[in-house]
Amino acid sequence: MLLNKIGNAMTDNRVEKYTDYTQGSIIGSILKMGLPSMFGFLVQHVYTMVDTYWVSRLPGNESGVAAITFFGNILWFFFAFNQLVGPGSVAIISRRYGEKAFDAAEKAIKETLALKMIFGSIIGVFGYFFAGTMLYLVGARDEVLEMGIQYGGVMFLGLPLAFTMYSIFTAMRGIANPAMAMVLMISSNILNLILDPVFIFGWGGLPAMGIVGAAYASVLSFVITLFVGIVLFYGGFTSIRLHLKGKQAISLWSMWKMVKIGIPAWLGQLSFSGSRLIITPLVASYGTAVIAAYGIGTQVFSFGIMLLVGIGLGLSSLIGHNLGGKKYERAKKTADQSILLGVGIMSVLGLIAYIYASSIMGIFFKHPETIAIGTELLQIMAVGFPFFGAFIMLEEIHMGVGLNTPSMVVSILHSWGFQVIPILIFTRFFECDVTTVWWVLALSGVLSSTLFYFYYRRGRWLQVQV
Repeated sequence: MLLNKIGNAMTDNRVEKYTDYTQGSIIGSILKMGLPSMFGFLVQHVYTMVDTYWVSRLPGNESGVAAITFFGNILWFFFAFNQLVGPGSVAIISRRYGEKAFDAAEKAIKETLALKMIFGSIIGVFGYFFAGTMLYLVGARDEVLEMGIQYGGVMFLGLPLAFTMYSIFTAMRGIANPAMAMVLMISSNILNLILDPVFIFGWGGLPAMGIVGAAYASVLSFVITLFVGIVLFYGGFTSIRLHLKGKQAISLWSMWKMVKIGIPAWLGQLSFSGSRLIITPLVASYGTAVIAAYGIGTQVFSFGIMLLVGIGLGLSSLIGHNLGGKKYERAKKTADQSILLGVGIMSVLGLIAYIYASSIMGIFFKHPETIAIGTELLQIMAVGFPFFGAFIMLEEIHMGVGLNTPSMVVSILHSWGFQVIPILIFTRFFECDVTTVWWVLALSGVLSSTLFYFYYRRGRWLQVQV
């Protein structure tokens, strides 16, 4: 009954009822496309924080949190390869849907899923065999290193499933099924939340697996979610139905075109992720308490970022729908209003983080020193929250049209010019304390978002064809 309610009846590849968000209230369309994705990402990030909470309940809690922090930065680096396909798939699927070229949209969805499985498999195998080496290089030692290898090995094996699962969500948003993507994302994370303590602590008669149990819970949820997503697409419950043999066959040329669109975004994300691999050991040099606080602080900051990324992914598809329908003025107004929305949301979250920083850190840690370090980090980072809000929305706008080179350039400047180089100078040549590092991270968002906004005002993104 639920599937029949959220699905659309299909005839061949054509939708019986075409959902059109390119008319009516602009802010209403942004929210209709973006809020479902936002709630999905919100639940996903809540899961990540709860996952860290459960690990923090294990003996030697700071070592466990530090292990996840180290591995998280490595995983971010490899998730950059997800960008080789993601931005191109968003631009092409949403543009074809806006043009009502449904056979071409089906083809693009299939190509996206195939590419993600291939890339995920290659990276997953590589990561599995070299997890220990990479963890050591970013600063993990002793018990932290051992825990990171246990956790990371399982997560790398599940990477092809994770890559493909996220493309299921992307494809649903691209064909105006954001609510379905939200339900699937939330269900996946609820399942993960249930499995986490069961595997970590051995509830229900299962053996207690410790930190590796958190990884097994994640991978099992990937498997189940991906299977359900495939059933929804091939069962005709989405706006575009997939067939074993569609009217347009997938081709290496169009797959390359999708990858080509994503290369600048991949380089930008690779740059950002690579910078984390430099910054994390610099932070770790101040001690385990500092890196543990840094891990929680970045998760709290990422909570706000995930909210905007969720809205932004819906926005990217909406921009594609408008440009596919030749509604250029509406696309411009949609982009402008989304930037204001991003700044507003992050301003509120920044205020909350500043006021309740100590209480937030107290949820995860008992040692006063660790709480004090984390409190200072959150309060300083809160200054940059509104600017990061604008930055994320600008990225998503450009991704929605397939113009990713500006994002790449700004990301490289942001990560290396405004973060890594200043942090290296202040920590290695001036021997500044960790407070300086926090200020560099916060002010980098101010500089990069300002530069990006001036470029956006030129309007080149409105002329891009895919």
